Amino acid sequence: MTFLSDLLWGWTEYGFMRTALCAVLLIAPLYGLLGTMAVDGRMAFFSDSLGHSAITGIALGVMLGLQTPAWAMVLYGLCYALLLCYVKGRGAASTDTTIGVFSSTGLALGVVLLSRNGGFAKYSGYLIGDLLAIEPGDIATAAVLLAVSLAFWLLFYNKMLLNSISGPVASSRGVRTHLMETAFACLLAVVVMLSIRWVGTLMLNAMLVLPAAAARNLARNVRHYHLLSMLLALVCSVLGLLLSFAWGTASGATIVLMLAAGYAVTLLVRSRSAQ
Repeated sequence: MTFLSDLLWGWTEYGFMRTALCAVLLIAPLYGLLGTMAVDGRMAFFSDSLGHSAITGIALGVMLGLQTPAWAMVLYGLCYALLLCYVKGRGAASTDTTIGVFSSTGLALGVVLLSRNGGFAKYSGYLIGDLLAIEPGDIATAAVLLAVSLAFWLLFYNKMLLNSISGPVASSRGVRTHLMETAFACLLAVVVMLSIRWVGTLMLNAMLVLPAAAARNLARNVRHYHLLSMLLALVCSVLGLLLSFAWGTASGATIVLMLAAGYAVTLLVRSRSAQ
């Protein structure tokens, strides 16, 4: 009975839970929407590498003496995205190889810088994140990120989709493919760096990829695909947050488990409908 009461109404007594729920209502659709673009553009691994290399951005913020490393992380993320897109555009190696090199180097550099004099432990919270530590001011940041991402999707999604299908065809239609990829990479970098302390580096890519992957199993057209991804992200994230309160578990990890369960259900539905 205690579990049900905590799940249904017990959480409403706590201000941090109400704030976290408001944040999830913004963050979940944001990740659901960006995830569709990342999956379609074959950039899911890129978002994962951004999350892991965010440790270096944190280290730079600490070295600069900043009270919060957020803006150092954003600047680092933008530089990371621009440099990676430049190297990737040179075509010296495959995309996954290039991203793997950047990811491992960024992670190693961040750990080395933060572990000097045994200081890494106090930054380990960035690995799993903490949605319950979100402050009211963070809600405005999440709202701005969602609005900017929606505007980007409305303006450029058709061009990105065409580029994901065939780069040469997109170029022949006047799409500046490299510029489009770079712009999306920069947007993804900003979102990742500003939300990393809420979601965590270990959970971030799952929250981006799972809603889009689940939506693909059920979607009948492109519009349905995007709406379903955002809806699945929202429902599973809210359920995961409330379950984490009732169970006393980590909020980010519980949300990812709910997203994984949602993906499993859609996979089962797809397999049955195919029979």
